This record gives sequence, C-alpha cells and structure tokens, in this order.
Amino acid sequence: MKLNKNMKSDFDEFLENEGLFADVDAVAIKRIAAYHVQKEMDEKQISKTKMAEKMHTSRSALDRFLDPKNSSATLATIENAFRAIGKKLQLRIV
Repeated sequence: MKLNKNMKSDFDEFLENEGLFADVDAVAIKRIAAYHVQKEMDEKQISKTKMAEKMHTSRSALDRFLDPKNSSATLATIENAFRAIGKKLQLRIV
C-alpha cells in the first residue's frame, strides 16, 4: 500500500500529533498490568477477596483495577497488585 502525504505511516506518530499518545499509552499499561494480575490470580486460584486482603485494599478497589474499561490506577495500586502475586514491578525509561 502506497502512503500519500495525508496518511500516517506510524500510529504512534498519529497519536502524538493528536496529543493522545500519553493517555493511550497509560491506559494500555494499566490494562496489561491488570491482565497479568488476573492471569496469575486464575493460575494460583486466588480469589478476589484474598487478593484484596493481600493488597491491603478493598474488593471494590481491586474490581476497579481489574476492569479493563476503568483506566484509573495509581502506580502504588499496580505495584501492590504485583507484590501480592509474588512479582516485582520494574519501570524502565527508554
């Protein structure tokens, strides 16, 4: 497919030009984190109630974190979730 001058060759570039990249990236990171936590919970058969206890939070807060439609999550919540399943969150700046 040949790109004309009005077509973008890079979706990230498009999002940046529209001022949306940071928001979209943050939502994607949160969704990926929630997916991995839910997968570990399922594999280790950890109930939501037990997981909330391990995270020192409420079940409703855990439900909000695991909800892919809910984009709000603090770094502390993500870190607590990974710690509760025996994982460590590492951030890289590239």
